Amino acid sequence: MKGNGSKIKRTPSNIIFNLIAYSIILVLTVFCIFPLVLIVSGSFTQNSVLIREGYRIWPSVFSVASYQELFKYPAGILKAYGSTIAITVIGTSIGLFVMSMTGYVLQRKDFFYRNRISFIIYFTTIFGGGMVPWYILLSKYLHLQNSYVARVLPLLMTPFLIILMRTFISSSCPVEIVESAKIDGAGDFKIFNSIVLPIIGPGLATVGLFLALAYWNEWYLTSLFITNRDMYSLQFYLYDMLNSARFAQEMGMYVGDRELPSESIKMAMVVVTTGPIIFLYPFVQKYFVAGIAIGSVKG
Repeated sequence: MKGNGSKIKRTPSNIIFNLIAYSIILVLTVFCIFPLVLIVSGSFTQNSVLIREGYRIWPSVFSVASYQELFKYPAGILKAYGSTIAITVIGTSIGLFVMSMTGYVLQRKDFFYRNRISFIIYFTTIFGGGMVPWYILLSKYLHLQNSYVARVLPLLMTPFLIILMRTFISSSCPVEIVESAKIDGAGDFKIFNSIVLPIIGPGLATVGLFLALAYWNEWYLTSLFITNRDMYSLQFYLYDMLNSARFAQEMGMYVGDRELPSESIKMAMVVVTTGPIIFLYPFVQKYFVAGIAIGSVKG
């Protein structure tokens, strides 16, 4: 009788269901990976061939001209890399700390103003003050032009992530644990640091991934508030470099006998900007999946 009941009986219906499920997953995986393969292949394809023949799984004429063009001046792109990495790490760390504390306070039933503050946060997801007042506030009154704070501050308190974090905490941290800690004499910060944070690890990983992606892909804030080229984000730096080279070529000012690899360089930009963040996902995948499962328990 040992082992009976621990194994799932393989019936024909179970086998058919598994075949269908795995087939669907395989097809979806191919759909997700295939565009990435085309992007990488396009970045290593000669530009004229790419325009004439289109994208292929394997480059018909191999070329690294797009990467040579991108890294013609490596100091600038490395500086943009460093700026983006620093902003991503700092912004994600501060944002996780602030939003986790906010979510913890908002799920506490003994906090008198929690419903009012929750409504204000939710209200901003539907209605906003507009771009012009927002720009005037950050530039004229807060004086954040050409400041790294302008790239960090607007994303620190993202309403959707605050609501998601509150859901994680309310689903993962029972009220009884907090009450017993209070009886033992623990304060709010002690409860938050010693009890809440270790429990909501999957939630922190999930919200942190969303926040890190937002900071890593940030270019709009840079276009509004940053004029110093040394402070550009990676995405905006590559965008500005492509536009400058294209403008110089159209005006006849492009130096050299080589044609600007306009199409393949776009694919190379995608590889350069998305490569590092893709390698981050495997490290947080297990926490991300667990966090999504926990967050779906309560709304």
